[in-house]
Amino acid sequence: MPKQEMTTMKNLSFFLLLVSAIFVHTVSGHDSFYSRLLNNGIENHRPHVPIGEQPLAKIAIHKAVIALHKSAYIHANPFILGSKGEDTEWVNIKFEYPEPTNDDWVGVFSPAKFNASDCYPETGNWPEAPYICTAPIKYKFANHSTADYVNTGKATLSFQIINQRADFSFALFTGGLENPKLVAVTNPISFANPKAPLYPRLAHGKAWDEMTVTWTSGYNIDEATPLVEWGWKGHIKKLSPAGTLTFTRGSMCGAPARTVGWRDPGFIHTSFLKDLWPNTIYEYRMGHMLKNGSTIWSKSYSFKSSPYPGQDSLQRVIIFGDMGKAERDGSNEYSSYQPGSLITTDQLIKDLDNYDIVFHIGDLPYANGFLSQWDQFTKQVEPISSVKPYMIASGNHERDYPNTGSFYNTPDSGGECGVPAETMYYVPAENRAKFWYSTDYGMFHFCIADSEHDWREGSEQYAWIEKCLASVDRNKQPWLIFSAHRVLGYSSNDWLANEGAFEEPMGRAHLQKLWQKYKVDIAFYGHVHNYERSCPIYQNQCVNSEISHYSGTVNGTIHVVVGGGGSHLSEFTKINTFWSLYKDHDWGFVKLTAFNHSSLLFEYKKSADGEVYDSFTISREYRDVLACVHDGCEATTLAT
Repeated sequence: MPKQEMTTMKNLSFFLLLVSAIFVHTVSGHDSFYSRLLNNGIENHRPHVPIGEQPLAKIAIHKAVIALHKSAYIHANPFILGSKGEDTEWVNIKFEYPEPTNDDWVGVFSPAKFNASDCYPETGNWPEAPYICTAPIKYKFANHSTADYVNTGKATLSFQIINQRADFSFALFTGGLENPKLVAVTNPISFANPKAPLYPRLAHGKAWDEMTVTWTSGYNIDEATPLVEWGWKGHIKKLSPAGTLTFTRGSMCGAPARTVGWRDPGFIHTSFLKDLWPNTIYEYRMGHMLKNGSTIWSKSYSFKSSPYPGQDSLQRVIIFGDMGKAERDGSNEYSSYQPGSLITTDQLIKDLDNYDIVFHIGDLPYANGFLSQWDQFTKQVEPISSVKPYMIASGNHERDYPNTGSFYNTPDSGGECGVPAETMYYVPAENRAKFWYSTDYGMFHFCIADSEHDWREGSEQYAWIEKCLASVDRNKQPWLIFSAHRVLGYSSNDWLANEGAFEEPMGRAHLQKLWQKYKVDIAFYGHVHNYERSCPIYQNQCVNSEISHYSGTVNGTIHVVVGGGGSHLSEFTKINTFWSLYKDHDWGFVKLTAFNHSSLLFEYKKSADGEVYDSFTISREYRDVLACVHDGCEATTLAT
């Protein structure tokens, strides 16, 4: 038998395992439901948030038909990935199709068996169950790397694949994204150990001397016991247990997270490393002890523990929002979705030795209900999160979904309703479903609010915000930082201006008296995808005329939008906003450097080159923090 025919027969045999029958099937009556599915998911997006369409949502995968072509083939190489323990491999795809078009594409599916048995209960809305009801984890158009594909019908592609706990197959489709017809599929390929512990995420615990390690694996607790081996660098290590969480399709709130976007998240483990010595280098690795007594270990990592609260030493903080994820293999569906994501990621990786902790204040992968993207995001930031505490906040693309208790009744999370974010990442909140928390880093005290829950006066969160701001000892921790995802302070963004405000409605109206009373130094926001810094401001009045250096009593709070982490950029209004001191329509992040209790340096850096484009300093003594400002001092009497 000719080699090409043998390949076709192998592909056909494999696909017989995927579907119960092989024939060309025309789906009828699906368009209206597909439209409803998307409308219930991400296309009914709040119009003034210009986020663009999640690339995987462009594929009408439920309309896919089986049209295997006897002269088409697709091969993947290598078959076994990670044979030396790698968690990332490049896979080369070679394919041929005798009737090529510019709309042909190759999808990467995981698990490899993507047949109808994996469909979700909602398929009852269709006349017949679809053959494929799970979106691919990524895709490329067939002509991505081969310019003459339409003439020859032959092409090659390279995909970067990460370990995601299951096998993979690569499928060649014709008919474009709207009417996909499957013409060839590869045999499954797999990582040598798909269950391996991967993608560590460090975060502060609830105490200053506690670090948490969160990671993902394919091992449930009935199969293996999760643990962390850790200790001082060069010393005998100790073992700490880990808790295990996961979630199911039923944990999701709607489409596409419950439907075409669902993918099993595996198991998420968190270990609490306690009683750390301050400013000390620790080594660690994650492991799973099998029933036979052997242990599967990750590679080793290290981190530096936090300084003692109030400790006078060099302390450096990175803050940004709205980074998103992107694909290093150039998958063309991501080329314009989060265009600056890797630019920011790579700049932070390059600068690892020059900061101590990261705050990513909402909108992490923009998965929007396509859960495979969470693994890919944790892998993207692993070089950062494995060695620095990676603290997150809740954004609209993590939390919001109608009728689920979010403050904004929008479908921005694609049906995730906060579950993946609060499971995949640890934050030291009393209730992780209510994503507000405080944390300390040396001379800094951070109050991280959740703008997707009610913050107004009288709410549960408002009471917590006041408690967080009031609890700091400014003699020991002079630098008080407030942050939330949405702009609760000031922004010159065009769609906010078009709504007649320069903030989220009811933002500063309810919170500014707290910022003033407790003398918050800087308030940070994301959501708007650009950079902007205000003057020190209170009640719409600049209360300090300085621009680059503040000394003594500042009198108000400086508001900073730092949402240019990587998503496509937001435009500024043409209205002259007098309080705006610096604007930048580019990707970037902020670095805060506390030299001591009296000196703080603020720097805005572009992601493209890491250079400083805006900066200011604050110099003051403890008495300056205590000094009276308007509406910010306790009442006094003439009592003696």
